[in-house]
Amino acid sequence: MDDASKGLTDALKPSTEALAFLSSIELEDVQRCLFADSLVTVSDTGRELGEFCISIQNTVHNNQPCFLVHANSHGAIDSIPCGTSITGYVTATFETLEQDLHEYVKLRGHSLDRKSHMVRQDGQLIVNKVTQEEEEVREQISTFPLSSLCGFVSEASNLLILRILAQRKNIPENMTFLSFDAETQICLSTYRELGETKQVVGSETVDGFGIERTVDSVEDIPAMWQCYFLQDGHLVSRVQIGSPVMMKLLKLPTLITGDEQDKRPVFEKRLLVWEEDMQLYSKFLDRKEELKADHMSYVRHHPELRAVLADFLQFLLLRKPQDVFSFAREYFAPFSSQRPPADTFKSTRSFR
Repeated sequence: MDDASKGLTDALKPSTEALAFLSSIELEDVQRCLFADSLVTVSDTGRELGEFCISIQNTVHNNQPCFLVHANSHGAIDSIPCGTSITGYVTATFETLEQDLHEYVKLRGHSLDRKSHMVRQDGQLIVNKVTQEEEEVREQISTFPLSSLCGFVSEASNLLILRILAQRKNIPENMTFLSFDAETQICLSTYRELGETKQVVGSETVDGFGIERTVDSVEDIPAMWQCYFLQDGHLVSRVQIGSPVMMKLLKLPTLITGDEQDKRPVFEKRLLVWEEDMQLYSKFLDRKEELKADHMSYVRHHPELRAVLADFLQFLLLRKPQDVFSFAREYFAPFSSQRPPADTFKSTRSFR
């Protein structure tokens, strides 16, 4: 972290109310948040454009009990594929042990892909951010002393905090945490109560408790989200102010009661279309580029390959055989180490 960033971090502090909220959370509060949400992304005309899913569950990360928070949003806005994926490991005290965030927008002729990896290590929070615009790749590594991140909320822990606030239906005034803006710079993140309002889910009307989150930016305008929740913390709707789309619930889930908290969450079985899954598709592209580079390297180190193929194609086009496979088998027979010398000699002569 450079001096300017350090000075900014020292100047920004979480509010007393935010720190009191974090210290008031019990393990039972978090356990009530272990379930999955599945919403659809719709346009202002009601057209379905994609989906938005969030799940929180118990796990162990590097031998430390914690909670796995996963959120995935993908779809197409104005026929432009875009999406966001968040995978984070958060402790019961809302410390983020590790987090991966991936965002992409695939414009025609100008694609943008941003990945960031955050991990706690040796008393520091290390953030590695890679941005790719077409063929240009930029990498940025930032480090932040953990001592300067009291009251810090990552994107993964934010999803957990929202559920707890929704279940409590009580957001203190001046609820301000530390967070990262889009450029991975320390900023302030504020939560504000929007009260209760009617929400339409399918053919039913329900009460939704609203929460607004604002993330300031060092160099850009603040980003603001408004979310509405059911009484048990299930997400009903989510919208980013200024965005032409919103996420909404289409079918009411079974409300979670106190007697059901110890039951494991049930996840709906869904057909996996790997091309539409952002993480799998990203891994496919990475593997594709890795193989492509490996193949090109092999060709560069074996120039004789081009000569052999050029000779074969030239001979093939001169002879123009009806059975290309038999012709190729006979042509390359002399290269086989398992073929008897006599057969090899005969095969070679037969082409002349």
